[in-house]
Amino acid sequence: MDRLSPATLHRLPAGILKPDYDRTAVATGIVHLGLGAFHRGHQAVYTDALLKDDPRWGILGVSLRSPDTRDALAPQGGLYSVTASDGAGQQRRVIGALTGLAVAPEDPAGLLARLADPTVRIVSTTVTEKGYNHDPATGTLRADDPDIRHDSGHLTHPRSTLGFIVGGLRLRRQQGLPPYTVQACDNLPANGHTLRGLVIAFAELVDRDLARWIADEVRFPSTMVDRIVPATTDADRADVSTALGLDDAWPVVTEPFSQWVIEDDFGGDRPAWDISGAQFVRDVAPFELMKLRLLNGAHSTIAYLGYLMGCETVAAAMAEPDLAGLVEDMMCDEVTPTLPALGGFDVTAYRAALLQRFRNPALKHLTAQIAMDGSQKLPQRLLGTISDRLARGQPITRLALAVAGWMRYVSGTDEHRQPIALRDPLADRLRALADDAGPVAGRLAPALLSVTSVFGTELPNNPRFTGAVEAALDSLFLNGTRATVAQTLQNPGGRHTGPDWANATSAPTTHSAAACPGSSDHADRARA
Repeated sequence: MDRLSPATLHRLPAGILKPDYDRTAVATGIVHLGLGAFHRGHQAVYTDALLKDDPRWGILGVSLRSPDTRDALAPQGGLYSVTASDGAGQQRRVIGALTGLAVAPEDPAGLLARLADPTVRIVSTTVTEKGYNHDPATGTLRADDPDIRHDSGHLTHPRSTLGFIVGGLRLRRQQGLPPYTVQACDNLPANGHTLRGLVIAFAELVDRDLARWIADEVRFPSTMVDRIVPATTDADRADVSTALGLDDAWPVVTEPFSQWVIEDDFGGDRPAWDISGAQFVRDVAPFELMKLRLLNGAHSTIAYLGYLMGCETVAAAMAEPDLAGLVEDMMCDEVTPTLPALGGFDVTAYRAALLQRFRNPALKHLTAQIAMDGSQKLPQRLLGTISDRLARGQPITRLALAVAGWMRYVSGTDEHRQPIALRDPLADRLRALADDAGPVAGRLAPALLSVTSVFGTELPNNPRFTGAVEAALDSLFLNGTRATVAQTLQNPGGRHTGPDWANATSAPTTHSAAACPGSSDHADRARA
């Protein structure tokens, strides 16, 4: 089968959208660091839709580690397909927004030169939480990180995201060029503010005058990005190639839903992404908090508990009535009351839509994929919600079970004594703690809670939190995940095996019409 490429675009079947603009006229206005499936299925799609009217915003896609994406897409002239699937059908389109592909370690100096090109006005990032070389619990720079240590002394050949951002800005300053806008598109709290702090902190290691210039001149708009984009499988490639009649080596398969909320704070021109459906706002924080706590917090809960229950995908986990009910209760009773008012935004409808999206049978979103890098994800997805509820004297039953699910996952073996492949930047440390503690909640929970880069210092000293987590972990070890989930769903304030669950988490909660209007009777249905 021939390859998808500019020369074969005309052979696509009717009904498959393709670029409706002259790709040779598109300039590179954006350099994007982190050329994974999410960027290609989200921001690049929004950008592709506006290039006919404004061809200044083509994207140079940069992989910071592996050449795999470049090697797959270079023979295709940067073209790839995006398939949006749900139970009702599929929509396919070919994206042409990538004007170039680069692998940073192969030519770091060359990438810095591209960043200094005056036509580049935005540098954006999707490098996952672990790609920012920071302490997730505090948001501070890890100055002892090997890449940060290297880059602070070798900024002409950087390795890290921060090194390339600052290295490119230094070149522009030296050449008298205005800085580019730096746009974070990852799941970080206040991601623009967080990235700004990290960039300035790193720049201070290199040149304090440069750091002051960045603080004064560079804009870091925050964003909220929302689309479920699983890793592409060989089955996806085969299905897509059959539909296209052409071989696409690295397609993206995603869901129809997509949302992008952007703080309108750019240092110069910006693409009219609102034409493509994005929303420019003055303050992204409420939208970001809603998404991190409802979608991402629920996703991690589903991932750990679902994996332990033997569910390979999110959809399979949501087909388990008890787990689906527990997740809905957590979102409604424990998460939603911590969210700020969103000025007319229907949080109830958003929550219902999330549950429907999680159940999408067309997305093979692996629980093991979501479970990756848990040490980097827990603070913003779960621990922030827990801290807010504890400060208000509110129960944390289901949230504590989610954290305990991560601890049970970190223990290294599942309930059938099969090994769990722990993929995490702190994997060696976490596994050493788990191996030393053994499958005993009273030893494992305190050991993992001692990792301050994840849990900070306040939560591990709060007996309501530590008691709730240890009780939940004890039940996971002694009773199993399925039984623990069912017991928590049916009696969220009840007593689990181990410490006094009721006292650890306060009184049981019920659905509140004020906090959760329109909530369902799923728990009764699950028990029927």
